[in-house]
Amino acid sequence: MESRKLYVGNLKYSVTEEELEDLFSKYGDVKNVRIIHKKGFGFVEFNTLEEAERVKHLTNGTVFEGRAMRVEDARPVQPHFRKSR
Repeated sequence: MESRKLYVGNLKYSVTEEELEDLFSKYGDVKNVRIIHKKGFGFVEFNTLEEAERVKHLTNGTVFEGRAMRVEDARPVQPHFRKSR
């Protein structure tokens, strides 16, 4: 699956959206950044699929703030279904 949005995992909880944008803007034109606070992951979106794919391969496994990042295609949001009792 190819996506313009990348999942970035294994981040320190203290990493900010600005820091993540600064890091990824060295590799491509960042369209949007979103950190999920207190979860250790976030999302970085690029303008094109080609750019996101290239950045994914360049950054996956690289160390940022002392931790090896996991960078992969972001999965589409799945709806949550509740079981009725």
